[in-house]
Amino acid sequence: MTTAAALGVAASILPGVRVDSLAALAVAALVLGFVNAIVRPLLVLLTLGLLYFIVNGIAFGLAAFLVPGFSVASFFTAVLGAFVVGVTSWFIGIFSSRRDKTTGRSTVVEVRRHHDGRWG
Repeated sequence: MTTAAALGVAASILPGVRVDSLAALAVAALVLGFVNAIVRPLLVLLTLGLLYFIVNGIAFGLAAFLVPGFSVASFFTAVLGAFVVGVTSWFIGIFSSRRDKTTGRSTVVEVRRHHDGRWG
């Protein structure tokens, strides 16, 4: 959800990033998440963390290549798009944090199954 929203923001403010439909946006967000989870760490490892912006641009461009209806005009636009998606996702994460505001800690709810099969 966050990646889709961030990708929508990137497509709306960067003229070189285009998403044709909501379906393309949803698929692009899923593929971008997959690429960021699997491919990007490998690229960072291969480059020893150097040129991190370029690695993000490659991951963004790869997602655009794989998803019909999602396109990027140039490599520079892919780097900018990756930056906008990253910053927007970070910004959304700040405001959608599920942390308990009173203690500053996450809330843990423990549920156990009783011997008679009931949960509680």
